[in-house]
Amino acid sequence: MGNTRVKIHLKEKTDPHTLFGSSDVNLRIIEETLGIGVVARGHDVTLEGPPQSVRIGEKVIHDLVSLIEEGYSIRPDDVEYLIRQSTKDEGFNLEEAFAEAVSIPSKKKLILPKSPMQAEYIKTIRKYDIVIGIGPAGTGKTYLAMGMAVAALLRKEVNRIILARPAVEAGEKLGFLPGDMYEKINPYLRPLYDALYDMMETEKANRLLERGDIEIAPLAFMRGRTLNDSFIILDEAQNATSEQMKMFLTRLGFNSKVVVTGDITQIDLPAEKVSGLIEIQDILTEIHGIRFVYFTEKDVVRHKLVQDIVKAYEIFTAKTSKTKKTKR
Repeated sequence: MGNTRVKIHLKEKTDPHTLFGSSDVNLRIIEETLGIGVVARGHDVTLEGPPQSVRIGEKVIHDLVSLIEEGYSIRPDDVEYLIRQSTKDEGFNLEEAFAEAVSIPSKKKLILPKSPMQAEYIKTIRKYDIVIGIGPAGTGKTYLAMGMAVAALLRKEVNRIILARPAVEAGEKLGFLPGDMYEKINPYLRPLYDALYDMMETEKANRLLERGDIEIAPLAFMRGRTLNDSFIILDEAQNATSEQMKMFLTRLGFNSKVVVTGDITQIDLPAEKVSGLIEIQDILTEIHGIRFVYFTEKDVVRHKLVQDIVKAYEIFTAKTSKTKKTKR
């Protein structure tokens, strides 16, 4: 079958630079991933190659234009994601994404779910007071929760955001790290700051942090508090002990939401300690008002290699587990 050629004329209000990306990076991704030729001149984009690939490329460009029209900032990973979704029969369409989009007023930013499970996660957080998101890295568990927390604060639906993490990682002990207590714990909390600054202007975020409207703290600092009118997120919850998890969940006050996120395949607790995230799956599943959302490698929205790595580790773990059982 021969090649086909399609010419797309962009609306005058569509900024080609925004669509094409810096140095036309977005077009290069379409070209290289789909194996087609892509030529852009002014408001015209010409696609040439195998019919099926050209159809996918045309759909991706129209989807990108729709995102731009809705005020969404296009990044190269968005282009890669749209291409992957367009090649799947069960692809996640933009209408579904916009239905559950999270709007961040401060940056005029729109956070879109990129899989059916991400859309379900957002919908669940909107509906329930306690939501537990479990799944591998890169599935948007924390980022989406952060987006919803920031949106709720800026719309004055809550008075503050509280972001917590257990100060346990890769076997490190805080006592052996240099500096005072805040210097010791800062590296563990840095990913939360990174996500926050991605959603708000630096000055505005720093001002809210200084006022205490946004608080980022180790999980241990939550003890003894009752948190009203708050959006509370516990990240890396697989490293919370059974006792810490109970303590954290019972901090919930009136007009507050709690989102717990974690990956039960990456537990850094000592062997003798039980992960509170694993335990609550048996304890809390029957309580009305609490919902669990489970992500898989299909929901990974980072670089494609991250998705492949997660899948490879799952296969390796399954093989290792099977081998151990055989040897017994």
